[in-house]
Amino acid sequence: MKLVIVESPSKAKTIQKYLGQGYRVMASGGHICDLPPKTLGIDIADRFKPEYVVTDAKKKELIKRLRKEVKDSDFTYLATDPDREGEAISWHLANHLGLNGLRNRIEFNEITAKAVRSAIEAPRAINMNLVDAQQARRVLDRLVGYKVSPILSRKIKSGLSGGRVQSAALKMIVDREREINAFVPQEYWNVTAHLTKAGERSPVFKAMLADHAGAKVKLTCEDEVKALLAALEGASWKVDKVKRGVSRSRPAAPFTTSTLQQDGSQKLGLSAPQIMQIAQQLYEGVDIPGEGQTALVTYIRTDSVRISADMQALTLDFIRKKFGDEYAPAKPNYYATKAQNVQDAHEAIRPVNLMRSPESLQDKLPRNHYRLYKLIYDRYLASQMTDAVYNTMTVRVEADTVSGDNYGFKASGKALVFKGYTAVYEIEKNSEDEENENSGNLPALEDGDKLNLRNIKTEQKFTKPLPRYSEATLIKAMEENGIGRPSTYATVISVLTKREYVTKEQKLFKPTQLGETVTEFMEQWFRNIVDIHFTADMEAKLDKIEHGAEWQKIIEDFYPGFADEVARAAYNGTRKVVLPEDVSDVICEKCGERMIIKEGRYGKFLACPNYPACKNIKNFVEPVGKCPVCGGDITKRYSKTGKVFYGCANYPKCKFMSWEIPAPILCPQCGKTMRIVEDSDGKRYVCTDKACNHTVFVGKEEK
Repeated sequence: MKLVIVESPSKAKTIQKYLGQGYRVMASGGHICDLPPKTLGIDIADRFKPEYVVTDAKKKELIKRLRKEVKDSDFTYLATDPDREGEAISWHLANHLGLNGLRNRIEFNEITAKAVRSAIEAPRAINMNLVDAQQARRVLDRLVGYKVSPILSRKIKSGLSGGRVQSAALKMIVDREREINAFVPQEYWNVTAHLTKAGERSPVFKAMLADHAGAKVKLTCEDEVKALLAALEGASWKVDKVKRGVSRSRPAAPFTTSTLQQDGSQKLGLSAPQIMQIAQQLYEGVDIPGEGQTALVTYIRTDSVRISADMQALTLDFIRKKFGDEYAPAKPNYYATKAQNVQDAHEAIRPVNLMRSPESLQDKLPRNHYRLYKLIYDRYLASQMTDAVYNTMTVRVEADTVSGDNYGFKASGKALVFKGYTAVYEIEKNSEDEENENSGNLPALEDGDKLNLRNIKTEQKFTKPLPRYSEATLIKAMEENGIGRPSTYATVISVLTKREYVTKEQKLFKPTQLGETVTEFMEQWFRNIVDIHFTADMEAKLDKIEHGAEWQKIIEDFYPGFADEVARAAYNGTRKVVLPEDVSDVICEKCGERMIIKEGRYGKFLACPNYPACKNIKNFVEPVGKCPVCGGDITKRYSKTGKVFYGCANYPKCKFMSWEIPAPILCPQCGKTMRIVEDSDGKRYVCTDKACNHTVFVGKEEK
């Protein structure tokens, strides 16, 4: 019997199905050891040597079971994920299971029977360059996080954190908000002529003002518009020049981790963490009725847009059969990535088997799994097809005024003549944007044709600042600026939201006052950490470790300057920043100051800002709903063990309590507490007694 150790239980099930008898597949559950959770865990004096510990009792038990399985097996393969993190996990497994020095590391980009068996036939030694690349990032992030976070918590507000990538990403959001606040709108006007060919009432086409006497013109106020309209009174209109052409639209490259997160956010409305969680399941295997655990896509952590030659050949054959020969390019499409610090170890994200169309799985997958799989499948298939071809037409219309001046107006349009890759997306017509609105109305025009003016429309507009970042645009900006790695973007976004550094307004990130305060502090005392260029340069250095650079040297070059910043920030003043949202309306009866809201072991409490001169503290009552018994406020409280419960503020007169936020009414059926449930169907109250389970529908209007 041979043993194969992977990371996740789902992946273990999928691979076990492919390997069958003679193999036992077990899961490590990710890392079996890590830096200690409550101490730095890095020996700075000994060239930043990390201290790895197994702190989880379940992991200790797992290691015992794995040791027994290794002892009872003829050979053990380490088949963790094919990246730096996976390499480090295999290294830790080798250290704890007595497998050092063996050629037993295997990896595969897709979980198929063929890929897994091919990997088993070609085991290799653990790649210590990859391990060191992971160690360097882990050590560096631990140093920054453990040194910066306590200072932020002391100087600004308890429970805050700072990080090498997190703080740089937050600064990007804050900087964009500063640009928006400083932006001064500039007025401009669009002037559009609605025209027909002389002697005809239709078709009408639109042409926009472009130039005056050959020079580009921009109208910036209403007076200029009025002067233009007056000048055009009685003007003669004609076609000055018609330019016909053909344009080609090339399909987008197959997905990388970053572009998958961007598209998934924009088109499916999913968050980056949701996308990565679903994509991981599609890679490891999902339970398909009648088939069991089945992997559907290739490895989902990749910067590369490369596709293997074998897969491209299979794909072109599939395209010819499904769409026709003209939809398959003569040579396979090749794409180059524009992102910085690209790791090309793996293929782009693609379906494992093109015969598994999204439609064939629609009723077998959860809704979001199906939608994300379809996004990946369609993008990949389209990426391997021929260009879409359009007929284009640009018309310059000249208005000759009575005074002898001439104004140029421009109209353009395009019409699809060959679908190419767009056939995947079932596009039957052009999008109805302004550029294509004229498509069917321009073909009959020729140079010199006289035109009739039907009317002129004017539209006042103002320049707009760059918009706030959405998840998709923030990920794109981080990638373009070399901030972090695609596999960490989802985690960074989650932390910024969890720490309340940012909020979302109409799906766009806006920094909170806390986020702005943290960034201002970081700019003052940790300038390098939030400097985009410095962060990107550090990413590039860390990537070089994978190719043999000494990881300790990179951290040794960074740490002395950082340690000086830590010392200066830690000892700069003693008064803590008090944010406006931390100030309550409660007056301290001992000294007359407004009390501030602080976080303690058992939640929030009120404290006098004059501490230690005044040590007055009070309970902080935070209403979260109404009591279903007496109508009083329901407040969040903590038991002696720290567990959250919800009780009536009128205690002890009213002794109502609940482990969940209660609905404001008791169950009309059984008289017990009801809980609030909100989803896409609206809000409803559901009885907490499962035997009763009575539901009162409240409606969408209250959601």
